[in-house]
Amino acid sequence: MKQSLTFIPTLRETPADADVKSHQLLLRAGFIRQNTSGIYSFLPLGKRVLQKVESIVREEMDAINGVEVLMPAMQQAELWQETGRWYSYGPELMRLKDRHNREFALGATHEEVITSLLRDEIKSYKKLPLTLYQIQTKFRDEKRPRFGLLRGREFLMKDAYSFHATRESLDQTYEDMVQAYTNIFTRLGLNFRAVIADSGAIGGKDTHEFMVLSEIGEDTIAYSDASDFAANIEMAEVNVAYETSTEELKEVEKIATPDQKTINQIASFLNVQADRCIKTLVFNVDGELVLVLARGDHEINDIKVKNALKAKVVELATDEEIRNLMQCEVGSLGPVKIPVGVKIIADRAVAAIRNGVAGANETGFHLLNVNPDRDFGVNQYEDLRFIMEGDPSPDGNGTIVFAKGIEVGHVFKLGTTYSEPMNGTFLDDNGRSQPFIMGCYGIGVSRVMAAVAEQFQDEKGFVWPKAVAPYDVHLVPVNTKDDAQVALADDLYKLMKSYRYDVLFDDRAERAGVKFADSDLIGLPIRITVGKKAVEGLVEVKIRKTGETFEWKKEEILNHLQTFFSSLDN
Repeated sequence: MKQSLTFIPTLRETPADADVKSHQLLLRAGFIRQNTSGIYSFLPLGKRVLQKVESIVREEMDAINGVEVLMPAMQQAELWQETGRWYSYGPELMRLKDRHNREFALGATHEEVITSLLRDEIKSYKKLPLTLYQIQTKFRDEKRPRFGLLRGREFLMKDAYSFHATRESLDQTYEDMVQAYTNIFTRLGLNFRAVIADSGAIGGKDTHEFMVLSEIGEDTIAYSDASDFAANIEMAEVNVAYETSTEELKEVEKIATPDQKTINQIASFLNVQADRCIKTLVFNVDGELVLVLARGDHEINDIKVKNALKAKVVELATDEEIRNLMQCEVGSLGPVKIPVGVKIIADRAVAAIRNGVAGANETGFHLLNVNPDRDFGVNQYEDLRFIMEGDPSPDGNGTIVFAKGIEVGHVFKLGTTYSEPMNGTFLDDNGRSQPFIMGCYGIGVSRVMAAVAEQFQDEKGFVWPKAVAPYDVHLVPVNTKDDAQVALADDLYKLMKSYRYDVLFDDRAERAGVKFADSDLIGLPIRITVGKKAVEGLVEVKIRKTGETFEWKKEEILNHLQTFFSSLDN
């Protein structure tokens, strides 16, 4: 493609509202442009990268017998109402009405649509298993779109759905999908990990996220320094044996703690360690107020609370709800002498506290020498806290280390979460009606593009890996008024195209400095510069990744290119 005939609006200055490097470079190099908050146009270079990512995704999906379809972006509300997600999904679901006042949603995900499609078409186990996938624009009304393509309101996604007659069949497809995702992200050259995750609004269980390691990641990964264990911090189990002190139990003592509300303030005021304190929070669990306890130096994980109580919705209670229940302010909450009928669940570390400190349920007062079982009861002890760096790895090998990650893929075992409420059934080999057993599997295609952009860059611009580079070669004649340079550049352009290399030919009448700056910014794997030695049939070649330069003869270029690109495949 001749650069003068395409649309690559590069920028010299960094846009003020772009706060991460990938976003800055995608704008500066002319890959994308923002239309409004969280919504972008993909310009020619950006579109080519997307197509390269899509191609890799399709190849790996097809290799495990996935079949591509395309479903509607507009989904009728009735389907979401069948599963209850119309009411529970939250404000991220973009809703609209047509001229007949019928309600629709712009597709954030397609579990309901695909289930309705298959329940009408698949009647027998003989048609199973079946895996269908699509690559389509999705819509989610993010509260805070940021980081460019990493968190937008409109984005490109590959979503796949598998249907099975048995759990064993789902397990096999799940493993196949995990391997396919591993292949995809490996081919893209990404530094990633597959981590144990929470299913969130999708539902189901047994789920893994694929995380690209990055300092700007919004998720924290907990992984072992001695094994392949990795999990989202929300899902990492705590495997700690807590030892109970043998000190003698003391009498409870109430003490004034004016204006001391946080654990750190209380610990400092009373001159005790935070791990001697009992942290008490009140959660609204599916409409019921529940007290949740943890050791003072630990943080309560609401996802673990939700899973322990098998709840649908878990949120911190409001200050008003807490005052009405406990008759005190938040900073003085404790588990002793609570209202009758209020459930208490506690993290396992609480059971080992001896002569601890807790709120007195009286504003401005705390209790000393509080002991579990003697002074308060606990309905159930569970693993409810966030894992911490230095904790033993849940698999028993090594200790936990943290890293930040960008989620680029997610795989779920849905089971019958959607098929049962939607009456998606088939006849098994005994002629009995059974609900489909399902899995779903997503990759954020546009987010992958941003993750690659975040990992493959330097101070001058992008350093695209071959797999997703918008073009293979950047051909740059220095002086478009020099007949020898123009002639050699034209010959090379035609020659490389005939051998199926993707070539971006900078035929613009610009200064050499501008062309070279743009070339470094765009970041194609190799640049061929046609300069003063054109009359001798010589060109200068620069490898973008290493900065190495070579002088090649015209008749050697194809052999050198073949050797160079073959080395990238190894």
